Amino acid sequence: MSEETKTAPVQEEKTSMADYEQELEASFKKIEEGDLITGTVIAVDEEEITLDLRYYTEGIIKVSDYSREPGFMVKEEVHVGDEVSATVIGRDNRRGCILLSRVEANDILAWDKLRQLKENKTILTVTVKGIVNAGVIAYVEGIRGFIPASKLSLNYVEDLNEYLNKEIQVQVFDVIEEENRLILSAREILREKAEEERKAKVSNVKVGLVTEGIVESLQPYGAFVNLGNGLSGLIHVSQISEKRIKHPSAVLAVGDTVKVKVIAVKDGKLSLSMKALQDVAAEEIVEETFELPEAEEATTTLGSLFANIKLN
Repeated sequence: MSEETKTAPVQEEKTSMADYEQELEASFKKIEEGDLITGTVIAVDEEEITLDLRYYTEGIIKVSDYSREPGFMVKEEVHVGDEVSATVIGRDNRRGCILLSRVEANDILAWDKLRQLKENKTILTVTVKGIVNAGVIAYVEGIRGFIPASKLSLNYVEDLNEYLNKEIQVQVFDVIEEENRLILSAREILREKAEEERKAKVSNVKVGLVTEGIVESLQPYGAFVNLGNGLSGLIHVSQISEKRIKHPSAVLAVGDTVKVKVIAVKDGKLSLSMKALQDVAAEEIVEETFELPEAEEATTTLGSLFANIKLN
C-alpha cells in the first residue's frame, strides 16, 4: 500500500473532526433575543419556514414575520437551501425552537442593501403590488417602494391600473432611511433601451438614401426632421436651399413634409440635405417604390426599410 493511500483516510478524519468541532462549538453559543443570525431553509409550508441554525435546535419564521409584501406566496419565493438572515424574537418552549423574524432583520439590513443597489445602478425586476395617487407600489428587499407615474414610462401614463401585478424593470432612484422612503424608477432603463434601439436603426441607414419626413422643429442652425420609425435627422441651414438663407423659417415651417437625402451617418446621428436633391444635374436620384394598400397614401418612408430588420 502506498504512503499516499495510507494518509488519505487520516486527512479525511482530520477534516471531519474539524467540522464536527466547529458545529459542536456553534451549538453551545448563546443566542439571545435581538441577535441577528443566519440559517439555511430546511422546510417550507403555508404557515412557517424552518431554518437549520447549526445550533442544538431549529429556527422558525412565521410567514407573517417573513415578508410584509401583499400577496406574498411563501412556497414560490422561499426554497429549501436558501440562506436567510433573521432576528431572534423569542423562544417556543413547547416546541423547543427559536422564533425568528426576517421582517425585523430586513429593517436592519435592507437599507444598506438598497443604498448599494442605488450606487451600483443595479437593474431589478419587481412586481407592481398596488396603485396609489400619482404612482404605483412595488417591494424591494421587503421595503415598500414608490414608483411615480412619471418614472414608469417614457410617455404619459393614462391608466396606472394597466401596471397592476405586472413585472417591470427598475432601478433604485432615491433612498432615505430616516423617512422610510424608497423611490424606484423604470424611466432610465427604458431611455437607455430606446437609445440602443435608435442607434441600431441608424446604423442600418445608408448614406445616399432618399426619403421623406416631417419638420418637427426649427433652430437657428437648422431643421430637425422626423423620419418615422423612431428616427430623426438634422438638415443644417446650409443644406436647406441652394440660396443663402439666414434662418430655416425662410423656407420651412413646422409640420411641412420634405424630401431629404442622407448625407452623413456619424455618432448615431443622421445629417440630411434638401439642397443635394435640388441639384438634379449633379446626381441622378433613384427612388425605391413601394406598394401600399389603397386606403393608405403612397409615400417613401424609413419604416419600409426596417420592416424586415430584427433588432437584438
